[in-house]
Amino acid sequence: MLEEMIASGNKDPFLRYARAMEIRARGDLDEALDAYREVIATNPEYVPSYLMAGQVATELGRFELARKILEAGIPRAQEAGDQRAVTELGAALEEL
Repeated sequence: MLEEMIASGNKDPFLRYARAMEIRARGDLDEALDAYREVIATNPEYVPSYLMAGQVATELGRFELARKILEAGIPRAQEAGDQRAVTELGAALEEL
């Protein structure tokens, strides 16, 4: 259903984010990372994607990419006034 909505031209970033979450739940981490990065590329203000993409990159052992994604998310979260996300992104960075 998500694929159909995206294919129909729906621009809601949550649809792409939810699709990435489903892909991750299936265990296809490479595809999930690509899907999260697509959300970031098309909707950089959609803050949750940064943490999820950073986590998946970390799971894949792509630590430098994870660091770049998480670091890019912090100013976006600050701009959005999302202190919780700032804290979570910072904690994820510290764990790398």
